[in-house]
Formats: sequence, C-alpha cells, structure tokens
Amino acid sequence: MYTPAHFAVPDDEVEAVLSDVGAADLVTATPEGLRATLLPLVYADGRLRGHLARNNDQWRLPVLGEGMVIVRGPDAYISPSWYAAKAEHGRVVPTWNYVTAHVYGKVTFHDSAEWVDRVVRDLTDKHERGRAEPWSVDDAPRKFVEGQLRAIVGVEVEVTRVEAKRKVSQNRPEADRAGVVAGLRATGKPRWRGWSRS
Repeated sequence: MYTPAHFAVPDDEVEAVLSDVGAADLVTATPEGLRATLLPLVYADGRLRGHLARNNDQWRLPVLGEGMVIVRGPDAYISPSWYAAKAEHGRVVPTWNYVTAHVYGKVTFHDSAEWVDRVVRDLTDKHERGRAEPWSVDDAPRKFVEGQLRAIVGVEVEVTRVEAKRKVSQNRPEADRAGVVAGLRATGKPRWRGWSRS
C-alpha cells in the first residue's frame, strides 16, 4: 500500500486498529485466481479469527502464499469548499479521507465444531458487550445453534505484518482541518471512533 510517512499509523497504534475490526475482506490467492469474502472478525493474540459459509468455496481452495485481510475504517468525501484555503487562494481540490489496514498472514481454515463455536461466542460477546440486554449464543435452542454451526467454517489469519494508513487531512493547515471537521459534522458522517487523530 502506498503510504506517505505523514499518513502512516504508528506501530504502537496498530493493535488498537486491529482490535476495532468489525467485518473485513479476506483475500486469498488460489489456483483458481483471487477469492475475497467479507466476514466478521475478532482479533486476539496476534490472530484474526472469524467464519464463513460452508458453501463458500474459498475455504476449500489451497491458499497460495499469504492471505490478506483488508480492514476499512471510516471514509468520507472531503469538499474543497470546506477549506479556508479556498477563500484565500482557491488552489484546492476534492479528496477522500479514510483509514485502512492491509493485514497479511498465514491463513488456516478450521472445520471443527468446537473451534467454530468458540469463535462465534467470541464474536457475539464482542458485539453484544455494552448492550442493556446482551444476547448470548446460549439464548438460542442448542439444536438450532448446532445446525447453524454446521453451516459455517472457521478461519484464522496469523498476522505477520500490517500496513496501516490514516489519511484524515493531517497534511492540511490547521484552518483547513477545522473546516473539514465542521463539514463532516454537518453531514453527520462518518463516525471516526478511535481511528482518527486529526
């Protein structure tokens, strides 16, 4: 990924970026070409774990080399009309602000009911945490859960390297950055959460 130094995410912040992953694209090179699947993931102990549909052939095809997970944070169109520089000299153009990470590593698929049950519980706990009445896998009938688990396969990516980029107008003068913040607030999006340092 092309990442100028001023857009690079420092190594000490990469863990926070990975911990904030919801769903991301798993991309693998196979003998039949590239395959990609958007899937929910949870990060712990240097590994991204998730699941995909058993009927998805991606898990059956041998992975050539490393896999890549494309993690997307918030993104938004940035209008030059938000820049103070527009009124000063007019030498401004539209751009796009975004946060992304390309996560590389060894891909392993798991066809074990126990492994898949654990990752489903971890994903559920991650996303239900903080709700007034969190749902639990144990709230559903066990036979139903077992049927659902048979329909999915686990996937694990042992992370070997991460290329992360945060392009959030940090290369613009302070007055332009303030204009971007005001413009984004007026649109009501995006929700930058912990991804932004602007």
